[in-house]
Amino acid sequence: MRLRSTFLVALMALGPVSVLAQTPPVPATTPPAPVEAAPASPAPAAPVPVTPSSDQTAQPATPAQPAAPAQPGPQPAVPSIPSPAPVTAERSTLFPNPGDPTNVEEGVLAAKPTAMIEGKSTWDDGFTNLKSAFARIEGELKKAGIAPTGRPLTIFLHTDDGGFRYQAMVPVAQVPEGKSELTPEIKFGKTPEGKSFRFVHEDAYDEIDGTYETITAYLDAKDIVSKDVFVEEYVTDLTDSADTNLKVNIYVQPKD
Repeated sequence: MRLRSTFLVALMALGPVSVLAQTPPVPATTPPAPVEAAPASPAPAAPVPVTPSSDQTAQPATPAQPAAPAQPGPQPAVPSIPSPAPVTAERSTLFPNPGDPTNVEEGVLAAKPTAMIEGKSTWDDGFTNLKSAFARIEGELKKAGIAPTGRPLTIFLHTDDGGFRYQAMVPVAQVPEGKSELTPEIKFGKTPEGKSFRFVHEDAYDEIDGTYETITAYLDAKDIVSKDVFVEEYVTDLTDSADTNLKVNIYVQPKD
């Protein structure tokens, strides 16, 4: 982090599948025997009663069973309709479109209300102190029922070899009417506004010095004199200073 301070000081010095049905065979038909005239039949004999054998047991007549009701055919499946997912508002960045680490983008920042903490830190403790400041702001906003609307950001107000003075901010939709502070430590303010250049850092925070070196070279080559403040906006959460998935937008504003 101390190496980083060299670039920041220099930056500020510049100004910063089917089955077929089978048909059953038809059996051969035997021709009927010729019909002869039958002799006159004698009177029928009286019927002889049939006595069941000893090994047969008279069984009671079984009542006829009612026919089973026809079963309905398979019904077409009705697709289930999932419940709609809850709508969660995403936090916006100061430049609304995603940043490109291979490109420098120029645009205009619009001021947004924020809750902020101002403080000082050494470079060695900078990441830890900023992460702690954002956690305190988010905690107090939650207690107050105020939803954050933007990504957390840091405004570096002054830098030197020993450290820096900063404002840690979390944008909100609006400041409660008549309020200037959330707590004695957390005040309400606004983000910077006006013309700005955006640079993108995608790597560990420990490696951000290289991005600031690139920024300094770009400003030199373009003869751009910057204001004495610059902004870091954390597009991904601050987890660990060695987290290589970190993405930071860095805004530098030219002097008028």
